[in-house]
Amino acid sequence: MTTAPKPTASVVKMPPPSSKEKERRKLEDRFSRQVVGSYGFTQLPNLLLYAQARLKITPTQFNVLLHLIQHWWDADKAPHPKIETIARRMGKSERMILRYLDGLEKAGLIKREHRYRGKQKQISSAYRLDGLRERLIELEPEFRKAKEFRDKRIKSAETAA
Repeated sequence: MTTAPKPTASVVKMPPPSSKEKERRKLEDRFSRQVVGSYGFTQLPNLLLYAQARLKITPTQFNVLLHLIQHWWDADKAPHPKIETIARRMGKSERMILRYLDGLEKAGLIKREHRYRGKQKQISSAYRLDGLRERLIELEPEFRKAKEFRDKRIKSAETAA
């Protein structure tokens, strides 16, 4: 009769965080009340970060995209930040920002909508992010499968221990 070898390592389950630890997870605790309270924060789906390379855009285009998202407050209203605002924040020329926006549009992630006040006075363009949304929805199953595979490997490693 053969016996299974004893595992050399074991996985220890961590206890759930205490209420004090949960409180320290607040954004203000990580960045400070002054930073968060004065300037707010932007919500991003983690998949956007995970899929950054799959979107086939440059890091600078990604940064411009984040600036657009920062102005996207209502799902049914396209953000319309001024080019000069994005350029100033990024330390780039307005012409460069327009080039990055062209690239995002060619990649199908945004759709520019020119806006006018009256017949000829152009104001800041609006940027539809439907393409980005659709691309992330398209990529999600692939990332979900990879996550399920990793989770399955971790679980089998835990049970083997």
